[in-house]
Amino acid sequence: MGQTHEKILTVGIFDDREKARRIVERLIDEGFPMDQLSVLGRAGGSGDDILGVSYHDTGERMKVWGEQGAFWGALWGLLAGATGMFVLPGLGPLLAAGPIVEALAGAIAGAVVTGGAMAGAAALSQLASALHRIGMPEEEVKRVETAIEEGRQVVILHTTTDETEKWDRLLRWAGADPVLHLPLRH
Repeated sequence: MGQTHEKILTVGIFDDREKARRIVERLIDEGFPMDQLSVLGRAGGSGDDILGVSYHDTGERMKVWGEQGAFWGALWGLLAGATGMFVLPGLGPLLAAGPIVEALAGAIAGAVVTGGAMAGAAALSQLASALHRIGMPEEEVKRVETAIEEGRQVVILHTTTDETEKWDRLLRWAGADPVLHLPLRH
């Protein structure tokens, strides 16, 4: 019986930014198409600046910003497509690279935020809308949203079913936990 070529999303969730960066480099080295690769992650927690990060002094602030810039700068240099930072009410800064950026920008442009109590829900619905726009099934959107809320990095590959094993093995080797295989919704 032959292989099928049905389109799916292979999603790796990483606790460690460096592991996420390394897998992006490895995927590109392995010939994975850059225009089929997205990365999402939060830029900070809660605190005293626009990114929601607390600092004890200017030196600490510069160090953290340098780490943020080094991580995302490396990814943005690797992924020749769209990149960006979106500040979502209730979620904070979301950094994105790859095809997800256009979907996220469209979701934000189409959202109407009506203030206060709706802000957190609106931010999540904008992220959910973007994930849904790239073809993620609704039942898996919350799992990916939760990973991003927890500060994890999400690497999304647009693949086919006959490539699943290869990319799954590579993502797991790089430290992704879990790796999800999601049929594209039509």
